[in-house]
Amino acid sequence: MRRRIVMSMLAGVALSASSFLGAGPASAVPPADAARPAATPARSADHVAATPRDAPSETPAGTAADTPADAPAHPPAGPAADTPAEFGTDWHDPLTAAPPVAKPATKSCAVTVAEAQFRDFTPYRGTYTPPSGCGDRWSKVVLRLDGKVKGRQFDRLGYLHIGGVEIFRTSTPEPSPDGIEWSVEKDVTRYSDTFRRGGDVEMLIGNVVDDTYTGVLDVKVTLTFYAQGGAVKSAGTPDRVLTLRDGTLTTPRNSERIVAEVYATGSGGGCEEYWYLTVPDPAPYSCKADKGPYREVQIKVDGQLAGIAEPFPTVWTGGWSNPFLWYVIPGPRAFDIKPIEYDLTPYAGLLNDGRPHRIDVSVVGVPAGQTGWSTPVDVLVWQDAKRAHVSGALTEVRVGDLTNSATYTPGSQERLDTVGGHRLTTAGYVDTSHGRVWTTVRRTLANTSAHHWTDGENTDALKATWTDDETVTVDGRGPVGVRRTHRTYTMDGTTTLAADDRLRTVLTLGDRAAVDETRGERRTTWSRLDDTYTGDATYTANVPRDQRHAVGTTSERYRLYGSDGCYDRVLVTAQGVLTRDRSDC
Repeated sequence: MRRRIVMSMLAGVALSASSFLGAGPASAVPPADAARPAATPARSADHVAATPRDAPSETPAGTAADTPADAPAHPPAGPAADTPAEFGTDWHDPLTAAPPVAKPATKSCAVTVAEAQFRDFTPYRGTYTPPSGCGDRWSKVVLRLDGKVKGRQFDRLGYLHIGGVEIFRTSTPEPSPDGIEWSVEKDVTRYSDTFRRGGDVEMLIGNVVDDTYTGVLDVKVTLTFYAQGGAVKSAGTPDRVLTLRDGTLTTPRNSERIVAEVYATGSGGGCEEYWYLTVPDPAPYSCKADKGPYREVQIKVDGQLAGIAEPFPTVWTGGWSNPFLWYVIPGPRAFDIKPIEYDLTPYAGLLNDGRPHRIDVSVVGVPAGQTGWSTPVDVLVWQDAKRAHVSGALTEVRVGDLTNSATYTPGSQERLDTVGGHRLTTAGYVDTSHGRVWTTVRRTLANTSAHHWTDGENTDALKATWTDDETVTVDGRGPVGVRRTHRTYTMDGTTTLAADDRLRTVLTLGDRAAVDETRGERRTTWSRLDDTYTGDATYTANVPRDQRHAVGTTSERYRLYGSDGCYDRVLVTAQGVLTRDRSDC
């Protein structure tokens, strides 16, 4: 029962350190140099994790259609000759295998929007002024965060707002005693409407600094604007970027396309940070939820279901009770938290009446009255420049039955099997200056997971898959256009705590997406993404840092290929040393 006892001792620390907006990664397990007991594997400060195995599980194979025949194989490399036998007091600066944002070779203008040291929960506040010298219609806008921290610190969750619009959500790495630096880039061109006007800036990375946790988060955020020039034209961006006012949305009356973005994050120090591991009664486990781990992020318009989505199972940089997994390579999306997108165009005819409409976002499966999710909303709008009012109608809302079954099987190894899913179809039309345009959105969600653990949760394992399939059909402006997106998220991991207090975590995470766009009978664009992380790390718990004797290997392979080209990069580390950085295509 060691883990449950430790978890209850640490819960108060985690919650107090992650209360901003009811969010913040609970700040994962304590930094590796903090001499305190290990928590239940996958929770930060009260983590749980995933069946013992001798080596990291292999990346699930893609379908033949999704994997090029000549794709190079990259087996994890063994430690290099000069790699230390175990972790020391410093390690390589954090980095990911994801591609940098492609930038045009045109004139650029940079604006610093925030520069702050975060020591507590006081937001940075400033003022943004649009750049001069690069026009006001840009080919690309790139956000860059540069950060540094040293000492001891948890991972923290942060956001950046300009003019009330959330343009960036992130979490932070955990530092070494000697200090680390890291950076994140994000394409934020779609928020150009916001950037054309001056506005207030608010940024917060909630933090706690005291005699034990000494890491001050020193960050700088810039926006670089790339002008048009030669063959480089202005990007096709939304005409307006809106936020909710008191939970309501008022769109321009000539809106012809509407997309909502929700930066949904399960966090806050409680069990919702590790929602995929929760169990219902009567299963004897430390994290409870009435119906188990199935979660679904829903958006409603005036009380009517308008969109559904699977949340991404983000693992922060202290996750699974083992920060040695994340010191150099974070899990997918940990540094750049992507919003969920909902195409609300079928509702445009309804929303264009000039009146405010109620917009609600909720998370299915969260126990009543329990906090732990943050769901800020941006709304992107494309307008019909030739009409003051675009009328239309919502013609169909077909909601399938919600499946959510969690089956508990008792035994020496407790087990919970979960099957969940949902379907939604919405359809509507708008009468634009170029004719009547119909939009139909179909979305199908599915989740299966097998969670098993032993008494005391000293072995704790999860294998789970989430799929989120979406088809958007647009009919009425030339040949019928169809965009199909198939998203797959995977998690397969185990944490074990042996009798000698050696804690080992073996984990594989996958973030995959296949996108195909057609116009009539012709495929116009396509892409395939496969971002796979693997890690295997072991250390001695409940002892001072210099006695932990931590070892660990991690790797990430990020592949993105399609009609726009190919990108393929592999990173491998051992004991915090980068042993491979290879790119192929």
